[in-house]
Amino acid sequence: MAYTHINILLADDDKDDCLLFIEALDELQLQTTLTLVHDGEQLMQLLLKNSKNIFDVLFLDLNMPRKNGFACFEEIKNNDKLKSLPVIIFSTSCDRSVADQFYKKGAHHYICKPADFSELRKIIQKALLLISEKNSSQPPKEKYLLRSLKS
Repeated sequence: MAYTHINILLADDDKDDCLLFIEALDELQLQTTLTLVHDGEQLMQLLLKNSKNIFDVLFLDLNMPRKNGFACFEEIKNNDKLKSLPVIIFSTSCDRSVADQFYKKGAHHYICKPADFSELRKIIQKALLLISEKNSSQPPKEKYLLRSLKS
């Protein structure tokens, strides 16, 4: 089942990364709504305030102030109202062991932020299309990493 409209939540403290994400999203031929938060406290307050899960996907940076992405991910997966929210780890951390840990804990995809804008656009599009196809289930491990990482 594909969405006609995708509600995206991006949790990232890096304003330049947020601007690039917005620009990449604007170039895609997808109908989306983007909500931004810049730290883990804001993220969790927003998610907990909205008892109805209004977001189709969360792109989660790991290195954020006030509460990092690791802690937020744990809270999300341990909350019955939030645990079905598809989470895509979106980080500068390109360590395969970290990615593997998130896969085991239920993340839907892991993206190491690319430096190239056209690659960023392609990866965001691929992630959104995969999420819209199978919103509630984690993909097989071979489709989990959307960009090659260090071993």
